[in-house]
Amino acid sequence: MKLWPLPTWHTAFACALFFTALTLCVSEAVAAGTLNPTPRSSPSLPFIWPLPAAFTFGNHTLSVDPALSLAGNAASSAILRAAFDRYRGIVFKHSDRYGFLRTLRTTYDVSKLQINVQSHTDQLQLGVDESYSLFVSNAELHSGVVTIEANTVFGALRGLETFSQLCSFDYTTKTVQINKAPWSIRDKPRFAYRGLMLDTSRHYLPIDVIKQIIESMSYAKLNVLHWHIIDEQSFPLEVPSYPNLWKGSYTKWERYTVEDAYEIVNFSRMRGINVMAEVDVPGHAASWGVGYPSLWPSPSCKEPLDVSKNFTFDVLSGILSDMRKIFPFELFHLGGDEVNTDCWSNTSQVTHWLSQNRLTPKAAYEYFVLKAQEIALSKRWSPVNWEETFNSFPAKLHPQTVVHNWLGPGVCPKAVAKGFRCIFSNQGVWYLDHLDVPWEDVYTAEPLEGIRKVSEQKLVLGGEVCMWGETVDTSDVQQTIWPRAAAAAERLWSPRDHTTRNINVTTLPRLQYFRCLLNRRGVAAAPVTNFYGRTAPTGPGSCFDQ
Repeated sequence: MKLWPLPTWHTAFACALFFTALTLCVSEAVAAGTLNPTPRSSPSLPFIWPLPAAFTFGNHTLSVDPALSLAGNAASSAILRAAFDRYRGIVFKHSDRYGFLRTLRTTYDVSKLQINVQSHTDQLQLGVDESYSLFVSNAELHSGVVTIEANTVFGALRGLETFSQLCSFDYTTKTVQINKAPWSIRDKPRFAYRGLMLDTSRHYLPIDVIKQIIESMSYAKLNVLHWHIIDEQSFPLEVPSYPNLWKGSYTKWERYTVEDAYEIVNFSRMRGINVMAEVDVPGHAASWGVGYPSLWPSPSCKEPLDVSKNFTFDVLSGILSDMRKIFPFELFHLGGDEVNTDCWSNTSQVTHWLSQNRLTPKAAYEYFVLKAQEIALSKRWSPVNWEETFNSFPAKLHPQTVVHNWLGPGVCPKAVAKGFRCIFSNQGVWYLDHLDVPWEDVYTAEPLEGIRKVSEQKLVLGGEVCMWGETVDTSDVQQTIWPRAAAAAERLWSPRDHTTRNINVTTLPRLQYFRCLLNRRGVAAAPVTNFYGRTAPTGPGSCFDQ
């Protein structure tokens, strides 16, 4: 069954129902004293994150059987069977841990979760259909079944996350309940690309920590991990073709094997998350020369990489060939930012090469970027480059180039006007290492700002929040990412007109609730409203008030 697009009248009607219901729900809770105005006692309110495209709900409460079973054709999908088991563990974390709570109740309103998908292909690529529908009938009419329908297994994964957020544990009855039934949810993402960039060069992050971050990404329906593996400070990745490269790691214990990288990719795929790797050239690459010193222009001037040597591009080609065996995603990030060509101007063999080829250092920067693009394209990758490449020589970039904005606003409108695809990561709002950016600024940032034509809007793939690692390691990475990354996640998933009205009334309580949900799931998400990101609570209080 094709779920999307819905007819215009259906979408408008569903949106009207949603806003009416949400307004009434919040107003009634405030009047009753259960919303103050944070959700201290309001797990029954429709705090789903990110907000679905369209949904309606009622006022019934249903109990869910701890022995909830999986039905429908999803049972034949290894991805969905594994996901069902994960979410069953999350939903029933408190119930029946010791095997005797079922004796307290013999009948339940919900005993089956039926998931039906139209296609069982598990090929995960950019733009895969992530739409789904979720239906919960009321107590009187209930058949004991909650239904999720999706076109793909990855849409069903998003439906499972929503289902898990509908379920809450009641400490009085010691049962899992679905409140506000009946539910009718029809959902799809606004953007195909919803990313988080993770920097593992400035500080090494163990594999288990990266997995924890990937798991938490799935809770907010993010779908791309941009893995900034290598930078000037360290080269932690094993490259079989050039094994001395990871001599540039901080220590022999802070490395990623090929098997580690495979594991990250497969772990992500099981959660509907693509992994886009980055090798930032020609700058940000001083660590390469620890293993191969001839890649440096000179021992005292170590980056950009030596543009004058064929060996430089042989090594780059070898890295990309080895990485292509690991990373199946169609996009590959080649960096290209913050290139200072002074090393080239001050090194005799490079200046000689520049003179022979009648190139200025600026033209050599262009030459290096375009040659790197050719290598990536030959490996069947579409190249992604930071915006400096577009700002410097837009006419020369390959048409498949994806321009990655970061310096400020206004780049995506220029890029899409020239036919390029674009990813939005304006550092003023979506750089998570900027601790003084409040959740409101993250939330109200708009990837399509300044883009009027529908044809050009379609070229904006989406956006990503960036977790640069200079001041982040295992001790503080999760509370720096969350909850502000969730604010961007809803902007990238939910319809814009659903999420721009009275955000301190309609959004803040839901974000506070989602932050507490992350905490309950073991994610060290920081308080929402503290002035600096990742700041500890200022005093005693409820999770929902901080």
